[in-house]
Amino acid sequence: MENKTQSCKRLVLVPCPYQGHINPMLQLGTFLHSKGFSITIVHTHFNSPNPSNHPEFTFLPIPDGLTEHEILSGNLVAILLALNANCKASFQQCLTQLMEQEPQNSISIIYDDIMYFSEAVANYLNIPSIVLRTVSITNFIARSTVLQLLSKGSFPFPESMSRDPVPDLDPLRFKDLPISNFDTYENYSKLVVNLHKVRTSSAVIWNTVDCLEQSSLAQIQQQCQVPIFTIGPLHKIATAASTSLLEEDMGCIAWLDKQSHNSVIYVSLGSVASISEKELAEMAWGLAKSKQPFLWVIRPGSICGSDWIELLPQGFIEAIGERGCIVKWAPQRQVLAHDAVGGFWSHCGWNSTLESLSEGVPMICWPCFSDQKVHARYVSQVCKIGIQLENELERGEIERAVRKLMVDDDGKEIRARAKELKEKIEVSMKGGSSYHCLNELEKLIRSF
Repeated sequence: MENKTQSCKRLVLVPCPYQGHINPMLQLGTFLHSKGFSITIVHTHFNSPNPSNHPEFTFLPIPDGLTEHEILSGNLVAILLALNANCKASFQQCLTQLMEQEPQNSISIIYDDIMYFSEAVANYLNIPSIVLRTVSITNFIARSTVLQLLSKGSFPFPESMSRDPVPDLDPLRFKDLPISNFDTYENYSKLVVNLHKVRTSSAVIWNTVDCLEQSSLAQIQQQCQVPIFTIGPLHKIATAASTSLLEEDMGCIAWLDKQSHNSVIYVSLGSVASISEKELAEMAWGLAKSKQPFLWVIRPGSICGSDWIELLPQGFIEAIGERGCIVKWAPQRQVLAHDAVGGFWSHCGWNSTLESLSEGVPMICWPCFSDQKVHARYVSQVCKIGIQLENELERGEIERAVRKLMVDDDGKEIRARAKELKEKIEVSMKGGSSYHCLNELEKLIRSF
């Protein structure tokens, strides 16, 4: 036993090549490296992480077989299905070479559940594997419900049902279910069926916190045959290097330093979503009319028909003066932790949601697609620390939502609940559920 503990154990991590998936995988790798494990990141050429941000890791690229047409299509479902079809052989070759180069070291694999080809390779090579799920448990359960409805031919559902509650998924409505807009229901179903399976892996890691998802966790524990480790929020456990695929504008921190406590509304719709020129105009004038300082991330290419901010409405920049700061990309974790930030207008991706909850920052929720709709509903209706925008964007509604969240008496309870939830998450990390699960996960990996 002593020799096994002392031997060098190499962990091969396989992230899915999108920002919301790369972040938690590299954060997990940083934590495990701090515990003495050697970390190798096997990644696709598509959306390749920057090795210079993590000199302590070994990075091994593998061919992904994606065509330029597939990448430019933006069809997430088609891209992910293609990656799983294309990467299996190259991943197996990569692992085989690694085992030949280091015959004295034991190897284990941790893979994003979307990169499910990894499990088949691990099983073939007789290497222990663990799944990392980067979505919420609640979203995972909602996707299972979608699969059941698809199998019964219940999709697409009529518009008249959109606001009806989904049986056993309160408070989700049919319109909140995580349906993909990128491909056919058949292809989406094929992808979800594969990533929901745990065939031979030894455990499931979840980037979540028990106190956020107690009922969902209890439900999934009854169904899952292997141990579950809820070790989130990973960004608070491993905060060292940047994991951003885009260059972060650090100048916005200096701008925040000049703003009053809890006065700034931070606006970012994530790394994938795009908006129309009309939506851009409504966002702009809604923020301007709110009279609140704002930090707005407008990602290049995220506005249809525009490279960056050329389509901002005439007179907007002059109207806001120094009250607004617009950047191409922001160091989001630093922004949300900043004393000046009092609210977050978010698309409600799971990473963004966790980052906001961890800092006690209440939210304006405007989900764009898929799992974001689940998170928006739960943030606003279960956690009750957010306001959801449900209709087409309209400047008056935006103005009212921002002022309610940031300054009005109506928002006081929301802000107080956000602070309480932050404290619960901190307890989970300091001797609580997440702390315990991290210790148990380390023990499991060393036992392989």
